[in-house]
Amino acid sequence: MQDLRKSDALRLPNGDGCPNDEVKSPFLIGVAGGTASGKSTVCKKIMEQLGQAEMDHTQRQVVSISQDSFYRELTAAEKAKAQKGLFNFDHPDAFNEELMYSTLQNILQGHKVEIPSYDYRTNSLDFENMLIIYPADVVLFEGILVFYFPKIRDLFHMKLFVDTDSDTRLARRVPRDINERGRDLDAVLTQYMTFVKPAFEEFCSPTKKFADVIIPRGADNTVAIDLIVQHIRDFLNNRSRHGSTGNMALYMNLDLNATGAGVAGPDGTENQHGTYNAIRRFSTLCKELNMQGNFFFETNKNLPHH
Repeated sequence: MQDLRKSDALRLPNGDGCPNDEVKSPFLIGVAGGTASGKSTVCKKIMEQLGQAEMDHTQRQVVSISQDSFYRELTAAEKAKAQKGLFNFDHPDAFNEELMYSTLQNILQGHKVEIPSYDYRTNSLDFENMLIIYPADVVLFEGILVFYFPKIRDLFHMKLFVDTDSDTRLARRVPRDINERGRDLDAVLTQYMTFVKPAFEEFCSPTKKFADVIIPRGADNTVAIDLIVQHIRDFLNNRSRHGSTGNMALYMNLDLNATGAGVAGPDGTENQHGTYNAIRRFSTLCKELNMQGNFFFETNKNLPHH
């Protein structure tokens, strides 16, 4: 097999590297943030840096899924409201929580899943253009309320929150909704002030506290994205060398085994069995840095990204 450390594009075919038909359980990353904060752009940049964006979707090790595919189907009355911009798509009730949960469970169990795309012009799910998600090593799940539902939030191995100021988000949303979604300016502004802004403050913003890593300025924060990409690349390289790890226990202990060092557990004794892993330590470090006013991500822009 090609030495993955020599290539920017990670090319372990989906389904390969799984000895004895072991289930390929992915590393699931949640990416939350307000409307037009740059969530999908962050996911796109991560995939581009990993050489996955242009790869055939059946061969990707990293895939991205939008929470928008899990809007529930509207009743006739709700569709009429939506056409007038009077339906709140930013409320938790607008989503099919159970379908979202069962789909992510299937993905974590290594199954291929099919989900509909979402048509923003008709405010409906497009079942004629289904998105096929093949078993992958890393799955990015992005949306405004991916951390809101507790049982869904608990599925994520890492949680990222894209934090962009409200003026910037509004400035992005207005031209996007007019040019890409066929809406007029008055409708966009009315919907934003009536539903989007209040829902962000009530439902989305409070979930920031659940994030392991907060990314200020979204996709413009290349330092934060580079750190996340490097961490994912390390995970993929380790998995490709050692095969699929159904519960990821092997990867959790790889760095410790490489150095022969143990990690202190809650009781102060060394843990040689991988209870504390590179992923957890990375997340904890970033959380501590974010708690210090995002000092690291904001100021250390010229550090080598290793």
